[in-house]
Amino acid sequence: MKSCLDCIPCFFDQTLRIGRMITDDEKEIKRLLDEVGMMLKDIPLEGTPPETGRLIQRKIREITGNIDPYKDLKNESTEECLRLYPSLKKEVEKSSDKLLTAIRFAIAGNVIDVGPNKSFNIEEETNEILRKDFAIFDYDKFKQYLDRADEILYIGDNAGESVFDKILIEEMKKPVIYVVRGIPVINDVTYEDAIHAGLDKVAAILSSGTDAAGTVLRVCNAEFIELYNNSTFIISKGQGNYETLSEEKRPIFFLLKAKCHVIANDIGVNEGDIILKGPNSDYLEG
Repeated sequence: MKSCLDCIPCFFDQTLRIGRMITDDEKEIKRLLDEVGMMLKDIPLEGTPPETGRLIQRKIREITGNIDPYKDLKNESTEECLRLYPSLKKEVEKSSDKLLTAIRFAIAGNVIDVGPNKSFNIEEETNEILRKDFAIFDYDKFKQYLDRADEILYIGDNAGESVFDKILIEEMKKPVIYVVRGIPVINDVTYEDAIHAGLDKVAAILSSGTDAAGTVLRVCNAEFIELYNNSTFIISKGQGNYETLSEEKRPIFFLLKAKCHVIANDIGVNEGDIILKGPNSDYLEG
């Protein structure tokens, strides 16, 4: 998915929020915004939003010296989700369709995104998504791929949200490789965040090697690329991964909530819709 003009204000808003998390010095924050503005004028829109965001995040780290400004926020959101985890597990257990309920919870966790969202209430979101209809619902295809899979490549999105991913991983009852970012970027899940959420108890954890808020394949490490190319069932969580993988001809299932109109328009849904979108091609033959 290519960037568009509507992505540019989002880049500035994100930079402003990061700046205010790091310092109260208005001059330093203005410097950050100026630097990002000078970068953006030379960056074409042909790349995906995470590719542009990757360059911006590098500049912010270079100027501020802070490699993980969202560390405290990530820890807080993970702790909040861990508190909810026992009650959510009970909801899954009493559900008539445990797998579908676990999928809904995994998508509910996708609200934990400080990129397009300034605030969120995870409990309200969870209750809403349990009742909400899917805009795209490739559930039967999901179950077919799951049944045939020997192993699942599960590409994570945000810290905190990974606790909800754990619920789905437990319910799928298949070996899972859980993919995290190479270094901290916004509030995306890293190896340390995944351990905090307890993902190591239910999956093998692998870094993709990327420093982007998505899966930019050209900068991922060789180990991830090999697994990606050979996987028969891939789960992609969230908007950043959709933006970078939406044109890939691979057996990918996208689980997300469309939190901005640009992505909603690209998928063909309304902003706020929930999506379980499978691959356009069929990889199940043979």
